[in-house]
Amino acid sequence: MQQTPKRALIVIDPQNEYVTGNLKIEYPDVQHSLANIGRAMDAAHAAGVPIVMVQQFFPADYPVFARGSAGADIHPSIASRHWDHLIEKEMASALTPDTGLAAWLRKHEIDTLSVAGYMTHNCDDSTIRAAMHEGWKVEFLHDAAGSLPYKNALGAATAEEIHRVFTIVAHTAFAAVISTDAWIAAMQKGEPLEMDNVFLSNQRALGRL
Repeated sequence: MQQTPKRALIVIDPQNEYVTGNLKIEYPDVQHSLANIGRAMDAAHAAGVPIVMVQQFFPADYPVFARGSAGADIHPSIASRHWDHLIEKEMASALTPDTGLAAWLRKHEIDTLSVAGYMTHNCDDSTIRAAMHEGWKVEFLHDAAGSLPYKNALGAATAEEIHRVFTIVAHTAFAAVISTDAWIAAMQKGEPLEMDNVFLSNQRALGRL
């Protein structure tokens, strides 16, 4: 019989920079993902699941997330809601030693991290992989997250392409990737969620399963 997860909802960087600033989330629609973050927070709070708010900061002369800027503030739709613990970070992962998040999670005997927020392919992905490597079970709310487009010397990718590929890869080996509705239902029932694996995902792609 599977054990009831001891979850914490990790809300990563739901800041104005991603909504009205210089790094606007394009896929999924940011208003949709913000609403889902809020719904997940409300459901977690009602169920007694602790919520960790994560906030990105860079020095005051940076073009994004500059400390003291409006862009670095938590979006009003999220700032008005309850959370239990706030951490600040300057790197992608919320689990770098300087944040103290790992110690807080262990103190509260958390075994499952449910991740929402921004960006799918950067801070979410870094936190998810770090958490899995450090022994936590991980869940990722794919419609309470989002990506933006990139172009560099290697080529270009749309926000949708980036979000889709990162969520597919995450579900093979790093996290149970699920919708906000499905996560809320599982959380309220105390049910664990399972990810896929590399072998089965590959064999399906090859038409062998």
